[in-house]
Amino acid sequence: MLDKIFIGLIVGLVLIILMMLVRVFKGPSIYDRLNGLGVIGSDTILLIVLIGYYNKRADMFVDISIAYAILGFIGLVVIAKYFDRKET
Repeated sequence: MLDKIFIGLIVGLVLIILMMLVRVFKGPSIYDRLNGLGVIGSDTILLIVLIGYYNKRADMFVDISIAYAILGFIGLVVIAKYFDRKET
């Protein structure tokens, strides 16, 4: 029963990530696109942790998700700084 819940959550998160990819590519403004990237990053972190719990190796996948979160945050800040300088 718990496996079906994890599979349902994983499928739901993948669908949310796909919807946010549409927002990133078709967003009306740069802020919508950056917001979409932030949502994709946080959902991917949650997806990695859920896959870890599903595979019963949560300790390894939590470490991977923490590293991904740090890299995603730094990347998003760099992209935001780039677009901030570009507009002025």
